[in-house]
Amino acid sequence: MFDEVILLSGCNFNHYMNKLTGVFLFLSVASFAQVKTELKQLDFIAGKWVGTMDWGDMEEYWSAPMGDNMVCAFRCVKDGKVMFYEFIVIEQSETGVPVMKLRHFNRGNIAWEEKDKPFEYPLAQLEGRKAVFESADKKVKLIYERLDESQLRVVLDREKNGTWVKDEFLYTISK
Repeated sequence: MFDEVILLSGCNFNHYMNKLTGVFLFLSVASFAQVKTELKQLDFIAGKWVGTMDWGDMEEYWSAPMGDNMVCAFRCVKDGKVMFYEFIVIEQSETGVPVMKLRHFNRGNIAWEEKDKPFEYPLAQLEGRKAVFESADKKVKLIYERLDESQLRVVLDREKNGTWVKDEFLYTISK
């Protein structure tokens, strides 16, 4: 029967198997793009971080890992007025891959995203004190790198209208 299906469809069996193998390899590579690790491996992000750029003065407060999560509150203030907030969590998924979940808020705590649709970025790479979180569609990366005891670099790398845009935030630890 299988031979009949192949003959009826006009497909070459070897061609079909090559395509199937290619799909399998693609899916395997995609699944390996996520890193399973314990949250304590991300504790280098924890701290109160401050920095300034064109957007305004920024603060990121990252908690140390506790249980299956880390929590972050972010704010951007320009000319004494809040521009926006972010609430971010990193949660240990059931598969063992830490997943960053991010939401934005305007002044007045008005959410940008729908209540059940935060941006999600599974951990894609972890090397020492550098973590790369990447969206499933590969169009957004958030890179956290602890440069030394007092500096954290965060890079937002994203595709926007067919062009890659990179914003770099250099934070220093604050008391």
